[in-house]
Amino acid sequence: MRLSRLSVTALLLAVALYPQRAITQQQPTFDVIVRGGTAYDGTGVPGRTADVGIKGDLIAAVGDLTGATASKVVDAKGLAVAPGFINMLSWSTDSLIADGRSQGDIRQGVTTEIFGEGSSMGPLTGEMKKRAVEQMGDIRYEITWTTLSEYLRGLEDRGVSPNVASFIGATTVREHVIGLEDKKPTAAQLDEMRALVRQEMEAGALGIGSSLIYAPAFYASTEELVEMCKVAAQYRGKYISHMRSEGNRLLEAIDELIRISREANIPAEIYHLKAAGQKNYPKMDQAIAKIEAARTQGLKITADMYTYTAGATGLDAAMPPWVLDGGYDAAYTRLSDPAMRKKIAAEIGTPSDTWENLYLAAGSPGRVLLVEFKSDALKPLTGKTLAEVAKMRGKDPIETIMDLVVEDRSRVGTVYFMISEDNIRKQIKLPWVSFGSDAASMAPEPPFTKSSAHPRAYGNFARLLGKYVREEKVIPLEEAVRRLSGLPASNLELDRRGFLKEGMFADVVVFDPATIADRATFENPHQYATGVKHVFVNGTQVLKDGEHTGAKPGRALWGAGKRR
Repeated sequence: MRLSRLSVTALLLAVALYPQRAITQQQPTFDVIVRGGTAYDGTGVPGRTADVGIKGDLIAAVGDLTGATASKVVDAKGLAVAPGFINMLSWSTDSLIADGRSQGDIRQGVTTEIFGEGSSMGPLTGEMKKRAVEQMGDIRYEITWTTLSEYLRGLEDRGVSPNVASFIGATTVREHVIGLEDKKPTAAQLDEMRALVRQEMEAGALGIGSSLIYAPAFYASTEELVEMCKVAAQYRGKYISHMRSEGNRLLEAIDELIRISREANIPAEIYHLKAAGQKNYPKMDQAIAKIEAARTQGLKITADMYTYTAGATGLDAAMPPWVLDGGYDAAYTRLSDPAMRKKIAAEIGTPSDTWENLYLAAGSPGRVLLVEFKSDALKPLTGKTLAEVAKMRGKDPIETIMDLVVEDRSRVGTVYFMISEDNIRKQIKLPWVSFGSDAASMAPEPPFTKSSAHPRAYGNFARLLGKYVREEKVIPLEEAVRRLSGLPASNLELDRRGFLKEGMFADVVVFDPATIADRATFENPHQYATGVKHVFVNGTQVLKDGEHTGAKPGRALWGAGKRR
């Protein structure tokens, strides 16, 4: 076949242009390139200079992306680039309803919130919903869901910036079936409790969470917890616990957690590991040894912690659990009865190994800070110590505890200073410890500023990276990133989360290791941390140049039971 001169010219031109076109087609195109930062992949290896390419909601490439194009390029030169951080103990269940932006945590690089310390947002009965509404404080909302999975889907549907996931509260299951009284479940009730656990595990819960110093959780036996955990274990669930004691019986409480793990064949995690109360500080070495011995035996025992010397809960944590037998209304009745008050006061003031007394653990009423009241009449006391309020009222501190709970018709939000700084450093060094704020993600605006807060709500993760990594060099940065991302993601078996690798979901944080720091204090807690520049959740930028974009791409994340 003879070709015309025009055909030959066209053919030669096509051949000449083909290599250039082929090269162009091979150049990847991304939605976002985070360029030139030091990438820490979440495994604990040292950082390396690398670009991160994001396409859709996934990390599409990590490496040298010179020549690649993207709709958006983020200059990360001189900055750290890491997987999004995971808050292993979050109380943002209410705050995300009030403000889905999750400002306090997003500005620290937290892209996933884990709920379920003892109580969870489902499964609920009508009576439980009614009680929950009655006990609401500054944040008020309608409870439109019944199951835990419905609550999580509801958050996703209304729009939240971080991802969310939850354990089932062992307290919630107990209350659903037994109520608020101190009694053992019957065989039929235990079957009902198992069925509720099965229902929520199949719907995507992460496992069972307990908080055993509080009523009615305190009333549950070890055997009851084992039975619920056996069901969760069938769905690759985990057990996570605010143990029965963090103070006088810390070591015995660890034994109980290990027993539950062994008998239910379930991984177990200790919520906010600590030795509470000065006389218990020396127990930390024994506690660590006990956990590591169990790990050596093949049990999957881990822990999480916050980075402050004070915990936060309520004044009910200063009262014997029997006071709340039957719920808060029953407690208010007891606290209003002169004879009963005398008995309660005597127990509050007497050291005991049978229940956890945070008033005595703090050491003095001057180390008990009042941060949250429900009543407008009592809000002027916010930020004062128990010692100050007792002096103002001319009353004994223990009498003041009882008075405030009755007057406020609430547990009264309280900070207890009871933790050793040396133990905090010791725990940070442990390779099996991750981090949780044990707080809600807030913003320095209403409704959050109607009360005070523990500074961990704004600074827990930035404090780790600033104070303990950069300033004190307790652990290297790459190890801190692993404990904030890869370790908790692996422990929870979160699907494609926790690592800066191709094919993972694009939860990415860009921060300045030289400036990241917590700013919140006990005196002025409503202050954002600094040093985090950019945050992406599922490939969408939610923090840009340190400011929230308003985006709410967070998703409900599900446990292995739903995914199997």
